[in-house]
Amino acid sequence: MTIEASFIIDQSDFPLSAVFEQLPDATIELDRVVPTSEAVIPYFWIHAEDTANLSTDLSSDLGIEQVKIIDELEKQIFVRIDWNLAHESVLTAVVNTDVNLISGIGNNEQWTFEIRADEQQEISDFQSYCQDNDIPIELTQLHALSTLKSDREYDLTEGQRSALVLAYSRGYFDSPRGATQADLADELEISRQAVSSRLHRGLRRLVASTLITSDE
Repeated sequence: MTIEASFIIDQSDFPLSAVFEQLPDATIELDRVVPTSEAVIPYFWIHAEDTANLSTDLSSDLGIEQVKIIDELEKQIFVRIDWNLAHESVLTAVVNTDVNLISGIGNNEQWTFEIRADEQQEISDFQSYCQDNDIPIELTQLHALSTLKSDREYDLTEGQRSALVLAYSRGYFDSPRGATQADLADELEISRQAVSSRLHRGLRRLVASTLITSDE
């Protein structure tokens, strides 16, 4: 069974902290590409208002050997990083355990990573490695991947599905809301009462199909 886990770590506990010293407003994101070599997540995007202030001399970060700018666009830079894996970090934990790093994004406060493994034990081994090497991660989410169900398996009607998808895409479930039921009704060309009914019944069926077991 495939397991995914999310965890956070303070910005200062991951290589690249020197970037935030130069660009406090920066966001750094792992580039999601299929690896073509044995290099460990070499490519990152750095987003900031004034990327011209970034120096590629990041020698103050012990986990970095070299940074090379591959491309520069407006308010973002695409870089390749050669890591010093003699310095213990989240990267060495990934290399030395059987997990795959599938996403990573950092700001001036913290990094958030997602990893994937084939077994629960592999996630536990990753956590143990971090603990044994004083890598202070905080696990925030752990879940098993399951086969996606069709609308019929969730017992949704086409109208309920359309209303729920539109409500989600328009920010109806956000706080503050990005759309009202009246807005959704206008797009669907139905009454507000019909939208309310479809959302209510659709959500009820989703909860019944996903969170309520037959034993409850």
